[in-house]
Amino acid sequence: MRILGIDPGTGILGFGVIDVVGSKAQLVDAGVIRTPVKEDDAIRLQTIYDELSDIIMQTKPQAMSVEKLFFAQNVTTAMTVAQARGVVLLCGMQNQLTIAEYTPLQIKQALTGYGRADKKQIQEMVRVLLGLKDVPKPDDCADALAAAICHSMNVR
Repeated sequence: MRILGIDPGTGILGFGVIDVVGSKAQLVDAGVIRTPVKEDDAIRLQTIYDELSDIIMQTKPQAMSVEKLFFAQNVTTAMTVAQARGVVLLCGMQNQLTIAEYTPLQIKQALTGYGRADKKQIQEMVRVLLGLKDVPKPDDCADALAAAICHSMNVR
């Protein structure tokens, strides 16, 4: 199964594509979609949609795993990230992907067995589980791969 993981964001949206055969996951592609801060929101969302559509067309995943939002303080940031999440979900649906959503706690629990793991622990587990030499950079990319790996552990 090929899974596209997404770490939603408006300025930086992380993506990671993995292939899963049995209990083994392998990196296919990973990176980020960046949008300029000073651009209108509508243009930024269109950029996310267009670039994500291209990634889906090139990598042909069957499933999409999206990290759910968790914001305790900044409402403005939460609103813009929620808009980006909506675009991601729409893009996944229009490409007939099976969509799963996981909280940060669920992702941490799946990768480390501990729901309060820190970012460095998650990044190291992504590196280990995918057999990579280095931790994927930037953090958004590693978080997206973590979402994909989490889904792979839930569909076995």
